[in-house]
Amino acid sequence: MKIRNLIALLLCLLLLFSAVGCSASTADQEGGMAAGDATAKAELAAESEASAALPENRKLIQTVRMRVETEDMDAVVTQINERLTALGGYIESSNVQNGSAYNSKRTRSASVTVRIPADKLPDFTERISQVSNVVSSEKTVEDVTLSYVATESRMKALQTEEARLLALMAEADTMADLLTVEKRLTEVRTELEKVTSTLRVYDNRVEYATVHLNVQEVKEYTDTAEDKTLWQEIGDGFVKSMKNVGTILRELFIFLFVALPYLIPLILIAAVALILLRVHNRKKSKKNDRTPPHQP
Repeated sequence: MKIRNLIALLLCLLLLFSAVGCSASTADQEGGMAAGDATAKAELAAESEASAALPENRKLIQTVRMRVETEDMDAVVTQINERLTALGGYIESSNVQNGSAYNSKRTRSASVTVRIPADKLPDFTERISQVSNVVSSEKTVEDVTLSYVATESRMKALQTEEARLLALMAEADTMADLLTVEKRLTEVRTELEKVTSTLRVYDNRVEYATVHLNVQEVKEYTDTAEDKTLWQEIGDGFVKSMKNVGTILRELFIFLFVALPYLIPLILIAAVALILLRVHNRKKSKKNDRTPPHQP
């Protein structure tokens, strides 16, 4: 009887411990879920704050590269200068090369880099397309918004630190404290100047788009049409071949005319040599005629 009571008591204790363990496990799971929800909410809040910190207007750096052809270099350069003046742009760099006088295809070329207000960029490129033959055009856009915001935040932090250091300098009691504050103030101002300069460069590149323009002066424009029939390609190829033949003959004539000062002496020397050779052959022939045949 005592054994049965002992077994029953043990079973009751086991059931009690199981119930306590289940309740503890459930509580841990609920606590973990609550912690996870809190973490997720914190992350969402951080992301919202980061998104709110970004400005609505993106900081975009626009760069255009164009390769164009023209039959009149001077006219295109004049058009570029006039359009830049009207749109408030300016030429950043320019390099003009004069081609060979004997090259019938291209005589002059120019590489020009211009800066144009970003909102006026479409007007400028459209004008270039109107006054020249555009062979290729490429546009790239670089988004520097995040870098700009980070640099601007760094500038504000340095300005705040500079104000605090100035206040500490006014309250410094000892020379050692004053020298320490001055040293840090110098470091802050040096870094602040660098950050401010970086922001100015960003502002300039964002406000003014960059256009790299390569201009070639040609006698004939490059055909940029894409869809052509077989007969059109054959016809264009034949016309091009005939023009190439004409170009070769023209350049050969120019070469011979230019080389006349060198060719005339050579021609005279060759003529004299030929005359002397003929005279020598005639004398030899007469001598052979006068010599009697050998008789055995």
